[in-house]
Amino acid sequence: MITKRIIPCLDVKDGRVVKGVNFEGLHDVSSPVSLAKYYSDNGADELVFYDITASSDGRRLFTDILCETAKSVFIPLTVGGGINSVADFDRVLKCGADKVSVNSGAIRNPALIAEAAKLYGDQCVVLSVDIKRVDGVFRVFAKGGRENTGLEAIEWIKRCVDNGAGEVVVNSIDTDGIKQGFDLPMLKAVCDAVSVPVIASGGAGKIEDFITLFHTLPKVDAGLAASIFHFGEVSIRDLKQHMADSAIPTRL
Repeated sequence: MITKRIIPCLDVKDGRVVKGVNFEGLHDVSSPVSLAKYYSDNGADELVFYDITASSDGRRLFTDILCETAKSVFIPLTVGGGINSVADFDRVLKCGADKVSVNSGAIRNPALIAEAAKLYGDQCVVLSVDIKRVDGVFRVFAKGGRENTGLEAIEWIKRCVDNGAGEVVVNSIDTDGIKQGFDLPMLKAVCDAVSVPVIASGGAGKIEDFITLFHTLPKVDAGLAASIFHFGEVSIRDLKQHMADSAIPTRL
């Protein structure tokens, strides 16, 4: 049986890990290098590294801090932020990333996913989607949740998966940082629409939120979180032991 993955997320701004609520009010947390090593040594299954202002600033992702971070971990590393071309994929992979996450770049150029999947394989291409309800409709947002694209989220995700995205990270802006649980209705809609792995992001506040996620939506492959891990509110080892005790397949 495939184990469920627990993935800490490093939101990096100006070379530091930061965290906010509903994608706003960012606060400094730590160095991405030291934090990544800590998670790698303490049971995380994978890591996500987002340069969160690369797209909105119109620049390329910082590679020096990424190279340092990649050297410090021995688990799969997904990297995103300012990915706008296959050259960006190549640059980030050469820095040590195992998978590349694309968001705003795919919105600007939908052909990017197919081009990258052809060159590097579907398993390397991760679609990250920032979604918020607008008048009851799931809408895709770009530039770190600042810009409503008008795209309907489920159709957008299906299109990208058809083009070669091998994994989907669903970031719920509505539940981000609020710590009241994952956005189960949104995640169910995505799981019902695609057959590739789906990663839940936004809303985790306690261990029970992960247990509820995996029991309610067995199709969800992984849970991603940031602040509860960064600030020591939840230990990954404790979380995974609770998952195992709750009959959720996990790597201890």
